Amino acid sequence: MGPRDWEALRALPREEPRVQVGLGIHPQMLPHLPPEEDAAHLELLDTLLTRGGAVAVGECGLDGPSAAGAPMERQVAVLRGHLALARKHGLPVLMHCHRAHPALKELLEQEPLPEAGVLMHSYSGGAELARFYIQKGCHFSFAGPVTWAEARKPLDALRAIPPERLMAETDAPDQAPTPHRGQRSEPGYLPRIIEGMARALGEPAEVLAQRTTENARRLFREAFPEPSR
Repeated sequence: MGPRDWEALRALPREEPRVQVGLGIHPQMLPHLPPEEDAAHLELLDTLLTRGGAVAVGECGLDGPSAAGAPMERQVAVLRGHLALARKHGLPVLMHCHRAHPALKELLEQEPLPEAGVLMHSYSGGAELARFYIQKGCHFSFAGPVTWAEARKPLDALRAIPPERLMAETDAPDQAPTPHRGQRSEPGYLPRIIEGMARALGEPAEVLAQRTTENARRLFREAFPEPSR
């Protein structure tokens, strides 16, 4: 999905309140979009965020395998635009980073993070890398790989992350948890991921589920408005 789909995405929460959306340009989309339209797409994103209906900016970020079709310099420039819009609109960022952590680290050393926060989506880096993002104030979400038998790096990172920065996701339709690995992932598999995270942390799944829910409510404030009094 790309900029042409943003209007349809904004309509989804009105049709189904349980669905909330973020708006942004995924770096894997950039090879399919003309570089000369990047500025116009960011201007459109600004306009739509002003109108409301999105609870986050993104998923956006950097993608190493996409660099052949979208050079890293272009990806960084587009990500800078997303971060600026997140700061302007007071929204958190859903951050994708795949085989591009050196470039992202360099950017985050230069660029102020949005006050609303940054969520490292489906985090798969190690503990040492996580410590850099922790120091920058990032939050972390883990997906199906924490349940895979050979999982090592994500579990080491999971144990290094402060409890108040931790969340869970399915990354549906990708990265299905055990025992569904290799199949289409589904939102209903979230309890499997919570269970895998809880085993690694040595705590009850229901305790972790409550904490990650509370963390998500704090980060995605637009998705959980205060009840009327």
